[in-house]
Amino acid sequence: MSSELLQHIAVIMDGNRRWAKKHGLPGTAGHKKGAETLQEIVKFANEQGIKYLTLYAFSTENWQRDADEVSALMDLLRQYLSKELKDLQENDVKIVFIGERQMLDSDITDKMSKIEQDTAHNDGLVLCIALSYGSRQEIVATAKKIASMVKRGDIKVNDIDTKMFSDMLYTKSIPNPDIVIRTGGEMRVSNYLLWQIAYSELFFSPTLWPDFNAKELEQIIQKFNQRERRYGKG
Repeated sequence: MSSELLQHIAVIMDGNRRWAKKHGLPGTAGHKKGAETLQEIVKFANEQGIKYLTLYAFSTENWQRDADEVSALMDLLRQYLSKELKDLQENDVKIVFIGERQMLDSDITDKMSKIEQDTAHNDGLVLCIALSYGSRQEIVATAKKIASMVKRGDIKVNDIDTKMFSDMLYTKSIPNPDIVIRTGGEMRVSNYLLWQIAYSELFFSPTLWPDFNAKELEQIIQKFNQRERRYGKG
């Protein structure tokens, strides 16, 4: 059971390719199994009353992968946007996307926009999917926006503060994560929500994402509830 203080869980879904290799399957099989895990976790989070769930689905660095794998991932994304997300819509989930959309094909961005419009008035879990996302790029883009505002005379340099900066990020309407979970055994944050996770509680799971499940998430939430959050105050 989640605590009243827990609003937002962010997840780095790592381990799909290693899971496939472990089972002697092509990489796409790991991504498909990972999509099933995603459905389970979203359903559980919604049932537990979690307000926000942000998932790292595809990073800007992922574009550097083998062209065939990227193409297969984009095809899987198209299927996911067309089919699986319908179940989430019916469960009152609001879906938003963050990232550099200009790098994605137009048919994909059209589907993303339609899903956001169709779920805009849902008042259940807010599912934020990070696609073609990189935190350093997000921060640089925000700095450029603010610099342009100063240059135009819309604001003064002394007007710039952390709230203004936060309000111009992709996540401007979403509170900072309380928990960041990375599956797959790696212990790094990989250019994910660097500004937003300054005071998040970090959990690193050895479980490959396709094997992650609601029970393990529940255990992480229980551990979170036992931690004392000081926000740098001692």
